[in-house]
Amino acid sequence: MKLNFYLFLRLIIAALLIQTLYFKFSAHPDSVYIFTKVGMEPYGRIGIGVLELISALLILNKNTIWAGAFLSSGIISGAVLMHLTDLGIEINNDGGRLFYMALLVLLLSLIVLFIERKNIPFLGSKI
Repeated sequence: MKLNFYLFLRLIIAALLIQTLYFKFSAHPDSVYIFTKVGMEPYGRIGIGVLELISALLILNKNTIWAGAFLSSGIISGAVLMHLTDLGIEINNDGGRLFYMALLVLLLSLIVLFIERKNIPFLGSKI
C-alpha cells in the first residue's frame, strides 16, 4: 500500500509538470503572457519547459527520484515566488488555478524529496 501511494505522489507531480508543456512549447497566449510579464519570454518559457520535462522524467525513474524532486521543487519555488510578486495569484481569470497547482507540485515534491533524502549522494549517508 505504501509503495502504491508513493508512486501515486510521483505520478501526480510528473503529470502536472508534463501537462503544462503543451502550453509552454506551443506558445499558448496565456503562457506567453506569463513569461512576458516576468521578462523571460521566449527563452525562459522554453527553458523552464525543458527543465520541467527533465524533472518529470527523473522523478519517474526509481534511481533518480531525488534529483527529479529536487529539480521540480526548485523550478516550482520560482513559479510560486513569481505568483506572489509579479504575477499575482489569479492570472487571466483562472481563479488561481495555476498558483494552486504550483503549490501542490511544490508540496508533493518536498514530500518526495524528504522521503528520498537518504538516497541523495554525498548527503544521504549523513542524514
